[in-house]
Amino acid sequence: MTLRLRIGHRFPGFQVTASFEAPPSGITGLFGPSGSGKTTVINAIAGLLRPDEGAIELDDRVLLDRATGIDVPARRRRIGYVFQDARLFPHLSVHSNLLYGWRRSPVRLPQHEIDGVIEMLGIAHLLERKPHRLSGGEKGRVSLGRALLSNPDLLLLDEPLAALDTARRHEILPYLERLKAEARVPMVYVSHSIEEITRLADMLVVMNGGRSVVSGPVAEIMSRLDLFPLTGRFEAGAVVDCRVEAHDARHGMTSLLFEGGRFLVPRLAAEPGHALRARIRARDVIVATEEPRGLSANNVLPAIVREIRRDQDPFAEIALDCGGTSLVARITQLSLDRLGLAPGTSVYAIVKALNVETRGSLPAPRRAGGESA
Repeated sequence: MTLRLRIGHRFPGFQVTASFEAPPSGITGLFGPSGSGKTTVINAIAGLLRPDEGAIELDDRVLLDRATGIDVPARRRRIGYVFQDARLFPHLSVHSNLLYGWRRSPVRLPQHEIDGVIEMLGIAHLLERKPHRLSGGEKGRVSLGRALLSNPDLLLLDEPLAALDTARRHEILPYLERLKAEARVPMVYVSHSIEEITRLADMLVVMNGGRSVVSGPVAEIMSRLDLFPLTGRFEAGAVVDCRVEAHDARHGMTSLLFEGGRFLVPRLAAEPGHALRARIRARDVIVATEEPRGLSANNVLPAIVREIRRDQDPFAEIALDCGGTSLVARITQLSLDRLGLAPGTSVYAIVKALNVETRGSLPAPRRAGGESA
């Protein structure tokens, strides 16, 4: 289901203006700081807020068109919504909470699909419990199940991990990845965490000051130097889709293929051919003008300087082209001038560390990093 949105809404002293198109599969990340208008946008999609102007379409269904007066009620939009605080019914068991949306769906899922959702989310052993006996991560998984069993055409997730501590977030993230891989329901995922967005999203919409500033594939947006002030300079960097090539049992390593080269990382519990995503922060990339020798780092990639952005502070960001794959490095302006770097310069990118995240598999992925990478 392709989502097309163009809305404007005025609050006292603040205005939200957003326009983007979300693809019919995968996760579209709606990213931005608190107060940037993200929740306003998804509330408009869900029908919980009626914007002052604009239109919202889901494939060939017009959900809202202020110009013609169309405004489909929320209950008829077939959109699932997972709130930040789960919002389970406290007097109902987990099983009854799960079936609440199913009973109200105009197209009910068959029993085997209900069982499949319960198995996918790992909540079969929780069915008879009441919400007060669940952990935060368990509540989040039940909330996801309830939304899925309403058989939605689109699933909205409003910062579903924001209320959880670090341990609970890491508990539920693999289930979100598995949901993305297996549920076949397009999702709009709201977050102000760049770690969550780069791990989960395929497409990224950046919100700032009430406006949708830019949208596009997550790897493309994350490697744009002009967007670093919005995407977060400290955590900014590149997102690279990879596949497992092979394992080196003797040295306990795994080789990952990507467009333009390969990475070597500590061994991963994934079979050859498995899809992975590597996230490489700009501060974890060193640039050399000559091929380094006698170095402990295993990932040294030939690259071309594509773009340079100088900041007001002592640092500069460099966009690198590694055989068609974008990396980003952050170095000091002193190093930039000393090395004489300019667009078109041939260099070597030394990757000190990378986060490798499995996609759609359990248990939670491990970190591969440090100087051994």
